[in-house]
Amino acid sequence: MLRYQQKKLIFTSMKAIRFLLLGALLAVGCAESVETRSKIKEEEVKMQGDLVPLEKSEDPVPGMSILIHKGDTLVSVDHFNKNIWWELKYATEDNFMHRILYDTLKKPYVQIDIARRLAKSQEYLTGRDSGYHLLVYDALRPLSVQWEMWNALDTIPAFERGKFVSNPRNGSVHNYGAAVDLTICNSKRKPLDMGAGYDDIRKIAYPSLESEFLASGEITQRQIDNRKLLRRALKSQGFSNIPTEWWHFNAFPRPVVKVKYQIVTSELADQIN
Repeated sequence: MLRYQQKKLIFTSMKAIRFLLLGALLAVGCAESVETRSKIKEEEVKMQGDLVPLEKSEDPVPGMSILIHKGDTLVSVDHFNKNIWWELKYATEDNFMHRILYDTLKKPYVQIDIARRLAKSQEYLTGRDSGYHLLVYDALRPLSVQWEMWNALDTIPAFERGKFVSNPRNGSVHNYGAAVDLTICNSKRKPLDMGAGYDDIRKIAYPSLESEFLASGEITQRQIDNRKLLRRALKSQGFSNIPTEWWHFNAFPRPVVKVKYQIVTSELADQIN
């Protein structure tokens, strides 16, 4: 009887040791698996341009430089070139609606491949004058804000309104993080004189009518030259200006944008992920 109990005790002890060893091996394996996945994520991010690790960027809080949205990677406009400056107008009351429209967005974002092109546009500008900087007023604009702007101008017929604010039913290129509103400023952050301010809905802001306003004396050659410098810098990297706003540039035509990227419907954190 004693020998039987001793054998049973030995068997139980050996079984417990096996479980402990198995648990230890599993723990080591899990730790290595987590570490490996983390390293893979970091390597993937580095390949995209030395971005911050994804696990630190999945919750888009103010001040971050990267957003992940449905497989798209968006970064701040100055991510690749700190000579690009910005003043996000719709995060302030200094805009045509005279109120804050962005609740959580605190800096302008664009798709990562577009940010690289902006960096090259700044290099072009620096090559012309080392004291000049692109000054970005707006970039990624959630569709919810696009609706606010559209509805605020409801006294203007839809056709005319669409020249100033894209119809949200069609989606603006801004809503995909593929358009920028910007100007040029000097080293003291003073914008160059473009003959019309940002968000000016008057026809004097139309690039397509510059010749007419020059002939009438309502705009000067210097003001047109400043606009042309902005256009040359952006067009050097494939951006296109629109005929009704000297400040607005698209990275791609709208049909291309809709295929390449996902529309951002809201700036809320649970929608930007």
